[in-house]
Amino acid sequence: MNRRQFLQATTAVLVLCASQAYADPMADAKAVADKYATPVTKWDGPTTGPKAQAGKTIVVLAGDLKNGGILGVSNGVEEAAKAIGWQVKVLDGAGSIGGRTAAFGQAMALQPAGIIIDGFDAVEQGPALEQAKAAKIPLVAWHAGPVIGPDDKNGLFANVSTDAMEVSKAAADWAFVDAKGKPGVIIFTDSTYAIAIAKADKMKQEIERLGGKVLEYVDTPIAETSQRMPQLTTSLLQKYGDSWTHSLAINDLYFDFMGPSLASAGKGGTDAPINVAAGDGSQSAYERIRAGQYQKVTVAEPLNLQGWQLVDELNRAFAGEKWSGYLSPLHVVTSDNIQSDGGPKNTFDPDNGYRDQYKKIWSK
Repeated sequence: MNRRQFLQATTAVLVLCASQAYADPMADAKAVADKYATPVTKWDGPTTGPKAQAGKTIVVLAGDLKNGGILGVSNGVEEAAKAIGWQVKVLDGAGSIGGRTAAFGQAMALQPAGIIIDGFDAVEQGPALEQAKAAKIPLVAWHAGPVIGPDDKNGLFANVSTDAMEVSKAAADWAFVDAKGKPGVIIFTDSTYAIAIAKADKMKQEIERLGGKVLEYVDTPIAETSQRMPQLTTSLLQKYGDSWTHSLAINDLYFDFMGPSLASAGKGGTDAPINVAAGDGSQSAYERIRAGQYQKVTVAEPLNLQGWQLVDELNRAFAGEKWSGYLSPLHVVTSDNIQSDGGPKNTFDPDNGYRDQYKKIWSK
């Protein structure tokens, strides 16, 4: 590179840096939050696929049915299975590795046509995955790892999810705007799950990229929130006081047990710290947002729709076809839009006709 080329390259870098420096973080963040707060009325999923494969019995391995997201997906699977004409058995892993191992053993004993892993990391059950693979039992999953779609490493025909990184970005951007560009954030995650760490890392990265401050990154098991969150909330309030403006969590469940501690500290339902969840849109989260009680936002996933997608993906696997490639929509739920897209039923259930679309594909 000669001197002239060097100067041109240097100038280009300086111009790029200057444009980034003069970018408007508030406008950028608001655009993202507003985009995902709009109603979801258009079907953008598959319109073709195999007809219903008849006479199938499937098993849902639920990571923990106390988790609203996992429960919502299980309910969606049951609804879709009825529509397609299948039998379904739901087994509860009850929030522990041992429980999920036992449930997987039960599933294999039932010799189902297919298995759905609902809400836990597939790698946790490596030996059972190998058994299912050897038995030629197709596996589909919801939130079973950071890979969306086919996961050949873990033997998954498809891992169904929204774009988890967009969920995290939307949550962080909303908090940044709500704090008028000066958030002091505490992030709650669970290192048991690869997807949870990925989401939390993205939230931290986004807050800091915009110019906000992450006060602490808290790793605490989601299965133990009822025992840990009350005292943890009190300790964090004592440590950070009013500098703690917003909480960002990878799941609504963290906020199920913060209210009493916040109330004891004299915090009203809409006072800081403002709680924002990057998933999943549980019933309790909707109720808190509607009542203005210790949560203002959940970035919800269409849990029931995803249950239908899981059944459709299994149907494709049974028919020897490829996965649908569908990435389901996400939704920033606030008190301003909670009456749309299934909100009155305390869930994000898009008004985009997905049930009829899947029935049409299956010729039902």
